[in-house]
Amino acid sequence: MVVEHGAAIVVASNRGPVSYTGREARRGGGGLVSGLSAIGPEAGALWVCAALGEDDREAARRSPSRLPEADTGGQAVRMLDIPPETFGAAYNDIANSVLWFVHHQLYQTPLEPVFDAEFRRKWAAYEAYNAAFAEAIAEEAAEGAAVVVQDYHLCLVPGLLRARRPDLRIGHFSHTPWAPPDYFRILPDDIAEQLLEGILGADRAAFLTERWAEAFARCCEERFGDTRGTWLGVHGLGADADFLRERSHRPDVAERMAALREEIGPDRKTVVRVDRTELSKNIVRGLRAYEALLRDHPEHRERVVHVAFAYPSRQDLAVYRDYTAEVERVAEEINSAYGTPDWRPVVLHVKDDFARSLAAYRLADVALVNPIRDGMNLVAKEIPVVSDDGCALVLSREAGAYAELGEDAIGVNPYDVEQTARALHEGLVMEPDERAERTKRLAAAATALPPAAWFMAQLEALREGPGKSDLTDETPD
Repeated sequence: MVVEHGAAIVVASNRGPVSYTGREARRGGGGLVSGLSAIGPEAGALWVCAALGEDDREAARRSPSRLPEADTGGQAVRMLDIPPETFGAAYNDIANSVLWFVHHQLYQTPLEPVFDAEFRRKWAAYEAYNAAFAEAIAEEAAEGAAVVVQDYHLCLVPGLLRARRPDLRIGHFSHTPWAPPDYFRILPDDIAEQLLEGILGADRAAFLTERWAEAFARCCEERFGDTRGTWLGVHGLGADADFLRERSHRPDVAERMAALREEIGPDRKTVVRVDRTELSKNIVRGLRAYEALLRDHPEHRERVVHVAFAYPSRQDLAVYRDYTAEVERVAEEINSAYGTPDWRPVVLHVKDDFARSLAAYRLADVALVNPIRDGMNLVAKEIPVVSDDGCALVLSREAGAYAELGEDAIGVNPYDVEQTARALHEGLVMEPDERAERTKRLAAAATALPPAAWFMAQLEALREGPGKSDLTDETPD
């Protein structure tokens, strides 16, 4: 199959640039949106994505070929109406409950996972979901088109697409960590091989850090002896400095800053975290570290507030609901143990509010970013860019961002609550000049590859064709 007048560039991702509430379209942001905007409409680009809910499905049924450009900001978007039961099993039960857990090493292995007949049924849905994307891309891509497939939801797409359209230039980008071979072996052998072979169907597989790319290469070498001609790349997604600085000085952010300052108190320092209540973000241990700080350094009591924004994530999964409840419980426990009539040690907000997050970024004296494991973590990159007076960054060495920011951050083992408490103390007592200088260097490193440049780097590397791996001095086997 060759499409003579199809799209010259195809981006494929689970979530697209637009979502629907009723018939009202809401456009999103992020690196892919910025990247496609950067190349312009004359490039002939198409975005293939999935309908995430019933309103999206209705929109996809109304416009099965292309969503209205008035809804998408002028971008060509094909939204796939995948059956809800197939989508739910692929997205919730495989992508988010198996692949995410493997790559973030989250399983409590005495009890989980269990790969039984029910798992195999759900895996078949993941296969069908990926096949739907591969079929749509094959129908839409022009001869020799560049196809950039995004993330762990679509690991099988490159291989399926290669079988349908060998003329295409195919890339796959992983936004998560990649599990090392010892942990990747948790998966059933045939499933592990299917995932690797799926990505190896691409001409180029790219990752956020060398560490994750090397882990993928080791898994391939263990299974197959090499990467089968697929070359590997690294593109460390950075923060969008221009957008963040402009957005963080709008009136709504100033209003949130005033409200937060009133809630915190006029002269108190702040330890800020902004996260989804994702299991890998390690919010509970962060709260326990702050509790240890108050216990071991009573001089900080009534002089510092932990501003913790923990926005609910994946609440359709019971384990995530339970984790969100535990975050709220531990915060209240700390407030009950240490609070006074004039001081609430933890200010916890669970309702998502981007303007308030930016306000907290600007106010932060210390930023706490302590994930168990994270592909990158853009919060670690955004806070130094937005900070008004300089901010000490306490950063987990298991975050992908640590590779770029570790030199000027205060690094911690995310499991070590006592070490994290000491790091918080170090950040709170850091001299203002040192904090400002570190923040300046952190901001420079954090914005080295902003979203549009990050996307274009993937696209350009794919178009250039086979070459040297970013990880070695040799052309891959």
